[in-house]
Amino acid sequence: MGLLKGLRDDVYRRPLITALERLEIGAGWSCVDVGAGGGDVSIALAEVVGRSGRIYAVDSDPASRDEVARAAAAYSQVFAITQSGEDLSLPEKVDLAFCRFLLLHVADPERVLTKMMQAVRPSGWVVAQEPITSAGRIDGSPLSMPEALHADIGAILPALIKKVGLELVDAWAEAPAWAGPGPVTNYLTSLTGVDTRDDAVVLPPLITVIGKRN
Repeated sequence: MGLLKGLRDDVYRRPLITALERLEIGAGWSCVDVGAGGGDVSIALAEVVGRSGRIYAVDSDPASRDEVARAAAAYSQVFAITQSGEDLSLPEKVDLAFCRFLLLHVADPERVLTKMMQAVRPSGWVVAQEPITSAGRIDGSPLSMPEALHADIGAILPALIKKVGLELVDAWAEAPAWAGPGPVTNYLTSLTGVDTRDDAVVLPPLITVIGKRN
């Protein structure tokens, strides 16, 4: 599957692959990746939907838009847009609105989810993946992310999906774990600057919710 190639260096790739397989996403789908960052997920989606699909890679940072545009130069179906999640507005309704590691950083997560719901067509899908940061562990000690506005938003994500008016179709948690050198510990070091040496590491569980617009 193209997702495996596009997300080969992403330690959280399995939750995304699982979600998209459950949706049976395929050729011709239109999607928006809100908070696209460097565009890894947007490109992975583009590989799945093919040339007949369309991907809007949305981020509030113009530098991220330019980075996505460079990374997706070979994918004519990817459109990079500078826009905040709170102000999400697309030229068409899409089949899927997706976000990951976004809601923990925004001032009003409920507004962003509402905008995502409004961006999809009737019977379209909203997928959000957010962490419970304090449930992560380094050598048994809890992690913290003081710069995040809602570091544990994953714990209330299923309720938020229902609150904005979406049908809650599925929800689950997955947490990569490791000990010693490897992609999981490398990811944590890049994120926090902490050298975990040979300590046991459990990354923050990523809560995935699948919502459907009625």
